[in-house]
Amino acid sequence: MWPTHILLVLLVGAGLSATSGPSFAQQKEAAVLTVEITKPTERKWPETVPASGWLKPWHEAIIASEIGELRITEVLADVGSIVSKGQLLVRLAQESVLADVRKEEAAVETAKADLAKTKANAERARKVQDSGALSDEKVTEYLIAEQTAAADLKSAEAALESQQIKLGQTMITAVDDGLITSRSAQLGAVVSSGTELFRLLRQERVEWQAEVSARFIPRIKEGLVAVINGPGNTRIEGHVRLIGPTVSTETGRSIVYVSLPTQDHPPEGLYVTGQIELDTTTAVTVPETALVFRDGINYIFTVGEDRRVTRVRVETGRRNEGEVEILSGLKQNSEVVVSGGAFLSDNALVRVEGEAQ
Repeated sequence: MWPTHILLVLLVGAGLSATSGPSFAQQKEAAVLTVEITKPTERKWPETVPASGWLKPWHEAIIASEIGELRITEVLADVGSIVSKGQLLVRLAQESVLADVRKEEAAVETAKADLAKTKANAERARKVQDSGALSDEKVTEYLIAEQTAAADLKSAEAALESQQIKLGQTMITAVDDGLITSRSAQLGAVVSSGTELFRLLRQERVEWQAEVSARFIPRIKEGLVAVINGPGNTRIEGHVRLIGPTVSTETGRSIVYVSLPTQDHPPEGLYVTGQIELDTTTAVTVPETALVFRDGINYIFTVGEDRRVTRVRVETGRRNEGEVEILSGLKQNSEVVVSGGAFLSDNALVRVEGEAQ
């Protein structure tokens, strides 16, 4: 039998053991989230100038009738048609013009006959001029008649040429390669001289008329790359064609004309945003998904060696293809939480993806 004092010590020890702190498993804190980490990357990115403006035609051609009081007998193009220079678009009634052409052709033949007659008389007058068979007055009359007949022939030929030009004007053609953007020609309509029939987007070229703050204008040069966010968030790249010579007194902005590639066929009439790329500089970047936006401030969570996260306030700059430039607040060798920062709090314990548990 144990002595009383030894039994008391054992009981007290057992009580202390039973009421002591939690086990090791209980003491171990659970990680709140498994995260993917990355390090900031250095990129060579151009400085950009934000801009916005309308997509408008590079040049727009108006195709109109040059001859009036004729009926449209055939319409060979519609809105959206891609046409080539010289392609027939509209045919006008030719009957009356053809009649005038035949009339002038007959007038030319008459003038040729008159010229032949007066030329023969003038030749005879020249032969007998010195013999005295004809008076000087009569000889002069024959010579003048020859000159008059020659002038009448030229006049008749000019009138015939004019009617032939009118005949050609009954066939209205495209003035350049391009895309038909508007059509007002209607079959059977009688047109007047100057009536607009089509509008043509020359060479299918659409340009971006980008409005840019005047303070950037000295740094913008012809040939610089410009990028717009096209329909469906497509990226369309163009080049600066011309810098507008004036600045708006109301907005303090100037227009920069950007040529866009024809193969992308961006529709005109859209208002789009984009940027013009200037000099290339080094940018420290992280994925955009790493940003956490709270109370109007951008944060990033970094992971320490103890696998606890620290919330860091950062200033952002340029963005490109899913990455964002970090201007300040982040060290180059930091391990950054790529995504899921919205579910983290400062000093939270995390598990790094790919590491053994």
